[in-house]
Amino acid sequence: MVRSFARAAFPWLAWLFAACLVVQVFLAGLGAFGAADGFAPHVAWAYTFGYLILVNIVIAIVAGLPRRLIGLTALAAVLFVLQSVLVALRDVSIGIAAIHPINGFLILLIALVIARDSWALRGAPNAAPEPSPTAADPASVEARP
Repeated sequence: MVRSFARAAFPWLAWLFAACLVVQVFLAGLGAFGAADGFAPHVAWAYTFGYLILVNIVIAIVAGLPRRLIGLTALAAVLFVLQSVLVALRDVSIGIAAIHPINGFLILLIALVIARDSWALRGAPNAAPEPSPTAADPASVEARP
């Protein structure tokens, strides 16, 4: 029961995370184009929805999703944490810090792939792909005349 709930919830959470990232890009745009409070809403929003990616990892594991989706979700989490590191490096190297928006778009791309792929698995009774029939499984081998 928990697994089926997790499988049903994960695609929605994945799309929610992707939507939060789109809002994040909008807030960065506001900061870049001179909003009164600068990048403060961009920073605050990141800390507000950032925990969602950790929830997504746990839900993906509980749901028994394919390793690829779990791995992509973990990768998105690592890249999300890297965002703060890149900003902190602005005093050390502006060139390294400038990777921040590129990394942000990479996170968004990965989030969209996760959301799309997990949405496709919604109706599947089992998240893992069906194994191909082998000779070791007599039930899967057709009788030959």
